[in-house]
Amino acid sequence: MKSKFTVVVGIMMGVFFLLAGIGFCDDEKVSMSEWTEIVQKMGDKGSINWSAGYIEAIGIGAPPQKLIGTPQVRPMALRAAKMDAYRNLLEITKGVQINSETLVKDFVVESDIIRSQIEGLVKGAQVVNQDYLSDGTVEVTLRMPIYGDFSKAILSRILERKPDTAPPVTPSVTPLTVPKVTAPEAPSPAAVVYTGMVVDARGIQARPAMSPKVVDEDGKEVYGSMQVDREYAVQQGISGYARDLTAAQSNPRVTNNPVTVKGLKTDGPGRSDIIISNADAANIRAAADNLSFMKKCRVMIVLD
Repeated sequence: MKSKFTVVVGIMMGVFFLLAGIGFCDDEKVSMSEWTEIVQKMGDKGSINWSAGYIEAIGIGAPPQKLIGTPQVRPMALRAAKMDAYRNLLEITKGVQINSETLVKDFVVESDIIRSQIEGLVKGAQVVNQDYLSDGTVEVTLRMPIYGDFSKAILSRILERKPDTAPPVTPSVTPLTVPKVTAPEAPSPAAVVYTGMVVDARGIQARPAMSPKVVDEDGKEVYGSMQVDREYAVQQGISGYARDLTAAQSNPRVTNNPVTVKGLKTDGPGRSDIIISNADAANIRAAADNLSFMKKCRVMIVLD
C-alpha cells in the first residue's frame, strides 16, 4: 500500500514540475519579447512600438450616471472609451519623432493636407482590445501601424527633398602633361559586399525616429533618406529597431551577411542621428554594391 502511495505521489510531483516548467517557459518567452522590442511609453495614454511598427492608445469611458442600471450602460461606456482612445491616439501620433529635428506635429502645423490625412488614419485605427471593468467603465485599446499610409503621408515630405539628379559638372581644360612611368601597383583587396547594416547605438542615449541618419565623424551622410528607395521606406520604414544586438544581426531584414558598426555618439536635438567612425564609413562605401541594401532599407539600429 505504501509503495502504491509513493508511486502516486511521485507521478503527481512529476506532473506538477512539468506544468510549472511549461509556465516558466511561457513567461520567459514573453519577457524576452518585451526585452528585445523598443517600446516608447507615452505617459498613461499609450505607446509607440518601434520594433513591431505600430502606435497604441488607451481610452477609458464611463456611462452617464442617469443611465446606470439600464441596458444602455455598456454601449455608452464603450462609445466614451473609444472617443477617449481616438483623442489619445491623435495626441500620441503628433508626438512621433520624424527625424532628429522634427516631430509629426510640426508637419501637421505646416500642412492642412497632412493634418487631414493623419486625422483620417486615426479614425480608421483598429480596436485590438476592450475590457469591461467591475465599476462599469470600459477600457479600449486602439492600434495604428506606423508604416504604410502613415509613413506615406509623413515620409513623402522628407523623401521629396532628395535631389533627383546630380548637379551638372562644368568641363575644364587640363593642360597636356607628359605621363610618368611608374612601377605597377599591387591590386587592392576586393571590397566586401554586405547584405545589410546593424548599428549598435547602445550606451549613447540614441532615440528612435521615422527617418534616422547614420553619418561619419565629418558629418557626411552614410545612410539616410538620401539613399533609400521611396517604396521600401514607406512599406517597412527607413530602419528597424531592436534592443538586442544578436536579435538585430539575425533579423531577416538584414539577411545573412550584415556589417555591424558601433555608434560613437548622437547628433541633433532628437538624438536620432548616429555618428560612426570614418573607418567604418569608408568600409561601407568601399563597395558600390552596398548601395543595394541601403536602397532596400536593410538597416537595424540597436538601442538601450
